[in-house]
Amino acid sequence: MKILDKYLLKTFLTTFTTVFVILFFIFILQTVWLFISELAGKDLDLILVVKFLLFSMPRIIPLVLPLSVLLSSIMTFGNLAENYEFAAMKSSGISLQRAMRVLIIFICVLSFVAFWFANNVIPYAEYKFVNFRKNIAQAKPAMAIAEGQFNDVGTYNIKVNKKSGENGNILTGVTIHEKANSYGENKTVIKAKNGELISNEKSSILKLVLNDGYYYQDVTPKKYEDRTKLPFVKGKFKKQIINIDLSELNKTDDSPESVGSTNGMLNVNELRYTLDSLNKNLKNEIVSFSENINQRVGIKSSPKVYKTEKKKKPLPNNLLSLYTNKQKSDLLKMAASNVTSNIYSIETTQKDLKDKQRDINKHLTALYEKFVIAFACFLMFFIGAPLGAIIRKGGLGLPIVFAVLIFITFHFINTFGKRLSQEGGMTPFMGSWMSSFILSPLAVLLTYRATNDNGLINFDAITTPISQLFQKISERFFPVQNKQ
Repeated sequence: MKILDKYLLKTFLTTFTTVFVILFFIFILQTVWLFISELAGKDLDLILVVKFLLFSMPRIIPLVLPLSVLLSSIMTFGNLAENYEFAAMKSSGISLQRAMRVLIIFICVLSFVAFWFANNVIPYAEYKFVNFRKNIAQAKPAMAIAEGQFNDVGTYNIKVNKKSGENGNILTGVTIHEKANSYGENKTVIKAKNGELISNEKSSILKLVLNDGYYYQDVTPKKYEDRTKLPFVKGKFKKQIINIDLSELNKTDDSPESVGSTNGMLNVNELRYTLDSLNKNLKNEIVSFSENINQRVGIKSSPKVYKTEKKKKPLPNNLLSLYTNKQKSDLLKMAASNVTSNIYSIETTQKDLKDKQRDINKHLTALYEKFVIAFACFLMFFIGAPLGAIIRKGGLGLPIVFAVLIFITFHFINTFGKRLSQEGGMTPFMGSWMSSFILSPLAVLLTYRATNDNGLINFDAITTPISQLFQKISERFFPVQNKQ
């Protein structure tokens, strides 16, 4: 390896490592902010918090890696151009392509590593992250209830004055409001002197054992005039057990990035196997439904033709004339009922088929995303390196502006394409690769202009035709002045 290659590689690696660490730290803080409600005030020890962050770190790489390549490329080549090092290289006969050769090799290796990471590490970390969030309450059940405040747990609002014990499972001064209907009204209030939380890591049920307490339950009379009396039931107990469903904890939305999505836990081979099963299931359901609906409406797949020697009496044009009024009414009611039933069946099946197709699109998107991250490293390098050579600015000023604008454009188009493809607006392939297809011409244009020492925008190509137009107009309308 020549001295120039070593110098360029060392400069780029130093910048890339610094930028990657800074951006990774920023995105980790964003992750903490997103999940702050699950970490703060839950009495989690340091080990659980560290595990939570470790399992969430790999999912940040697809965002941090392309942005790091883009920003480090602009900064590295911007510094070289700003310090006239590129001018010295070109005067020695070294072109931009020759200077980029060793870095292109490094980006190739980085792309293979990114694909391996997206195919192996991220699915495993996603699986551990989902299971950790589901089991965090079982691992430390007291995290579901914080001291001195009401905690919304499923259908209960629970408040405790103090927690004690090794795992904080011994409760003192327990107050429970039970929501009896969908409007959130507290119809039942339970107060106990003390209690204990009992859980099992293999079960999603948290058992709350209450001792020495009372319960008050509002009663809603059937007669409206009796409701002003506000009747209630009061009872006393020595021991009472309440089962709490922990599946209501850590509930997330149903977005594609949600931890509830299982496609992010699969590698390429598993995704292909799953897609094959999903497609077969969808086709079988379509065939089964079509055969079922045809039988219900009386359509046969292969109608038989019967040959008759005797001619049958032709049927009248108005078939209902063969029946009585009562029979006509029954037939029309039956036909209307069948039509309504068939329409409902078709609409229900259509919704189910759309959901299954959406699930297939999500798996296809997850499959293509593993390749997109590898190509994104290439794309961002061939945008950042020539752009840095053109703008001739290093440091953290102008390069950050360009990098942020380009990456936001890339990320917005990528997110828009994925969402649109999952809803069937375009194919998953186009949705996943749309951002790369749109920005690839920009990479080619910037590389061409940087190679030929052109600016970011050739202003002569814009101003020259305008100046020629004004010159022709001036010669036509003011010929004497122009001759003078």
